[in-house]
Amino acid sequence: MPYSLVSAATLGFDLVRLPAGRSVAEVLLTGLNADVPVVERLAAAHPGREATAEHRGVLAVRSRRARELASGVPHVSGVAGRAAATGGADRTAVLVDQLERGMIGNAPTLERLLREDVLGDEHAAVASLDEEFRGEAADVLADAAVGFWAAEVLPPLVHRELTAAYHRAAVPWGGLPDLGAATTGLEELLTAIAGSDGAARGAWRAATDDGRAEHRPWASAMHDACWAAHVSGRTRTLAAAQLHAVRAFLDGGFDGRDGAHGVWNAVAGCVQAVVMGDLLDEASLAVLRAPWLRVAGGR
Repeated sequence: MPYSLVSAATLGFDLVRLPAGRSVAEVLLTGLNADVPVVERLAAAHPGREATAEHRGVLAVRSRRARELASGVPHVSGVAGRAAATGGADRTAVLVDQLERGMIGNAPTLERLLREDVLGDEHAAVASLDEEFRGEAADVLADAAVGFWAAEVLPPLVHRELTAAYHRAAVPWGGLPDLGAATTGLEELLTAIAGSDGAARGAWRAATDDGRAEHRPWASAMHDACWAAHVSGRTRTLAAAQLHAVRAFLDGGFDGRDGAHGVWNAVAGCVQAVVMGDLLDEASLAVLRAPWLRVAGGR
């Protein structure tokens, strides 16, 4: 399944289960929020900027090889086969582990998202720049995104090579999107999640369990919020909010198991409700807000 800004919550589901998912979110936020000076700094950090033709060839080979290695990140498409190959009493354990760790997307779809959606024609700052600058900045961000996304399977040297230019550029990833009056609500939600202690994490898990019967209306409400963002021109705003939610989720001590077992979906739904609340009907809002209301009500 390809990643897209429209379904940023699905991307978030993968990122909260990756060891360096927080860093991937920050790279994507850097791209979404980049102004002209940031794009220029990224382009200036490109490893091929001052390289000879021969060295640029070496860099291209290393880049291709790194992306081949990135294919080793577990994917949901291979879960059943790996479990069947194990057999015996360990089969169930392997199946559960792979379902918790298997990604919906992959490195090529992440890179396409960054180059075509995040840094595409709708990005005003990027569109105003020379194509060479745009390409160099995109290379730096794409290398970093892939390097962090596949950090678990890449040799340390390869990981450092992919992320070095991004670190060298030392650019900001930007603050929360401007939602007008709703900005305060998003800040309060994400601050509470990021500051979660053991009791708060337990409350989110309990709220998620309590809402499992609402899965079908939840999926419909999430779709309605994505569609509302698309038709209102707020797709990039909603995507930025979900990427900030990835950071808050991980800062709050939630882990990949929480992500796989529904807590991320609960958080993502609450974010959709805050960002798109002015365009959703009351039934959809009630479903999406429910986990946060349960958590807040239990304090």
